[in-house]
Amino acid sequence: MTMGQTRAGREVESALDEVLSHVRGKADLTCRIVDDPSADQILALRKRLKLSREKFAKRFGLNARAIQDWEQGRRVPDRAARVLLTVIAHDPDAVVRALGEQRKSLSKQPLDS
Repeated sequence: MTMGQTRAGREVESALDEVLSHVRGKADLTCRIVDDPSADQILALRKRLKLSREKFAKRFGLNARAIQDWEQGRRVPDRAARVLLTVIAHDPDAVVRALGEQRKSLSKQPLDS
């Protein structure tokens, strides 16, 4: 009995064809590069929003100590944090809304006994 290919199977095959075309130099793939923000840029973002480290951390779900390390150049944010900082820089209210909706949905879930 022969079954047809699933939708997921077709999507995987298509994606692999796209990758092979790129490897062979026949196609360009789009990509997004998220630059490492400098310590000065992170500090400037926080200052622009007029927030202390603690308030910035609480509002955007970050660790205040990590923010301090970034601002002082001791650490560089990982990729996920760089993406979050980019979104905060462009639309901080979108992050606040998304985190607020997440908190609401979590508070509506029943607790395990």
